[in-house]
Amino acid sequence: MDFDFTPEQEAFRKEVRQWLETNLPDDLRGRAFAASRADHEEVRKLRAWQKTMFEAGYIGIDWPREFGGRGASLVEVIILYQEMARAESPQIVNRGGVSMLGPTLMKHGTPGQQQRFLSKILSAEEMWCQGFSEPNAGSDLANLQTRAVLDGDHFVINGQKVWTSMGHVADWCFVLVRTDPTAAKHKGISFLLMDMKSPGVSLRPLRQITGEAEFNEMFLDNVRVPRENLVGKLNEGWGVALTTLAYERDALTFIRHISLRNALHRLLALVRERGRAADPVVRQKVAALWIGEQALQLNAYRSLTKILKAGQPGPEGSTSKLFWSQLDQELAQLGTEVIGPYSQIAPGSPWAPDEGQWEFYELLARGSGIRAGTTEILRNILGERVLGLPKD
Repeated sequence: MDFDFTPEQEAFRKEVRQWLETNLPDDLRGRAFAASRADHEEVRKLRAWQKTMFEAGYIGIDWPREFGGRGASLVEVIILYQEMARAESPQIVNRGGVSMLGPTLMKHGTPGQQQRFLSKILSAEEMWCQGFSEPNAGSDLANLQTRAVLDGDHFVINGQKVWTSMGHVADWCFVLVRTDPTAAKHKGISFLLMDMKSPGVSLRPLRQITGEAEFNEMFLDNVRVPRENLVGKLNEGWGVALTTLAYERDALTFIRHISLRNALHRLLALVRERGRAADPVVRQKVAALWIGEQALQLNAYRSLTKILKAGQPGPEGSTSKLFWSQLDQELAQLGTEVIGPYSQIAPGSPWAPDEGQWEFYELLARGSGIRAGTTEILRNILGERVLGLPKD
């Protein structure tokens, strides 16, 4: 494997680095690893930042030029993520739109849908959330029960979704519904684009251990969605959803580096500020985390190589997620140890180090082994599909 970048790629890295140094607002620098995604004011700042990046040509750079991108390679996307991490920039806030729905619309959407939605996804003028999971359809997503019935030129939706990230700040939702209840489980599903301001859409926040409510339950009572907002063919939405989920996994393999590397940078600064840089135990733990982060990066490069050569990732995405979960929790724990009792002070207190981000991060990291695929399920998948172990 060749770890060197071409002169053109290094020139792009220099371009991005200089732009971020000049344009990243001070009040966003260093907040990427533990910034609230539930606070409306925080999200407003992040939307403004994404718009700034979009206007400079740094959002959706791998999108084709005809859809507002640069037609850049995946390697350049990785370079952009690396430089964002180096500058301690937050992730893009409309990630569900840019990394999941956008590519899905480019592949399955109509020209009218592409013209209507794609540019506003890139600029974050319209925020998107995902309406897939249900109380009885999480890991077994095809078991979804939310119904949609055609009534003239509209679908009428009734049902419930859960774990709807960013639903409280989203303008739109891409939602899976069952349009043929008599079909087999993976059939009779359709993929719709739903305006979150539609009558009949109601949200109930799900309070997390952090005190935030990034996730929501979403209730749909006779919600009318125009038929023109159907993506792909009627009753064939499962294939569309698989496209969306594939882009989610690919993006997460690389995006995780932004938050983890930023947290590691903040940890190093914290160790120095607290006078613990000479402590051999702390140094050993920091070194182990740094080695782990580098291994995670190399694993991402291996996944990148598979994608560039074959167009499909290997099992690296699952292993990357497992490794990231462990590192994320270990890093948060070390930050807590370095700060000591002050690490328990919540954001908002003048006594909270780093504005309380470490208390927030320690609590948030408890869920790293659950979100985006639980550790137990991913280990089963790797054991059965990669190692060939028996299911029992």
